[in-house]
Amino acid sequence: MKKKFTLLLMLISFWSFSQIAMSSGTQNNRWTFGGGLGVGFGSNSYFNFQVSPRVGYKITDQLEGGIIGNVSWQSSDYYKSTMFGVGPFANYYFVRSFFVGANLQQYFINSKEKFSGYKYNTDETALYLGGGYMQSLGNNAFAQFGVMYNVLWKENKSIFSSGFVPSVGFVVGL
Repeated sequence: MKKKFTLLLMLISFWSFSQIAMSSGTQNNRWTFGGGLGVGFGSNSYFNFQVSPRVGYKITDQLEGGIIGNVSWQSSDYYKSTMFGVGPFANYYFVRSFFVGANLQQYFINSKEKFSGYKYNTDETALYLGGGYMQSLGNNAFAQFGVMYNVLWKENKSIFSSGFVPSVGFVVGL
């Protein structure tokens, strides 16, 4: 049970991100900026740190598009790994409480086993589709809760253990 809980916590920590979008006080500024941080811990001295910056543009009041990146550093008793991802995203907001989104990421992964010194370099494309709920926090600030699924994910061929990605974040200025 402890291993399952730790694995679940690691997956949520690894894939969860906080997102903060900021806009200036003028109504004509349609740019949004934000990002997130993630930290995960697990057995065998597993540690993960993730940074996910993003920049977006409000095409309409409901449609936002932009670029999101992510860098992740992982370490355990057995390996060290760095993962870099970048790609476009689009979110459509409706009824001011719900959203649907798409995110195409190209990931580049470098990993090294600590005992053997074996190095492994690969890349993978992920297309995430999903949506969620936004809870207003006041003053154009929202808490976001959602789930996305990588439609390109294939069991035993992907570097990721699952195609599902939970997302938790905060958005300001939408």
